[in-house]
Amino acid sequence: MTHYVAIIEDAGPDYAVGVWFPDLPGCTSAGDDIDEALRNAPEALALYAEGLEQDGDELPRPRTLTELRADPEVADDLKTCMVALVELPVRAHAAE
Repeated sequence: MTHYVAIIEDAGPDYAVGVWFPDLPGCTSAGDDIDEALRNAPEALALYAEGLEQDGDELPRPRTLTELRADPEVADDLKTCMVALVELPVRAHAAE
């Protein structure tokens, strides 16, 4: 199973909850609340993986939380936002 670290941004009750993946630029998800945003996240991963495959590109290796903490572009977000591991659906990476 392949899992990617997701950063969850909750801007309050008047806004959607956003989910983004530091290892996958442009791969985002959202929902009306945290639970919905996390339920939508695997589909976002699958669509992202399918798009890369169609373009002939490979899915980047997921970094560990320790590796992400060492990345200055992500470290502050890890301190201020919630984090979750999101599994890439099997159909999206069956060729691995």
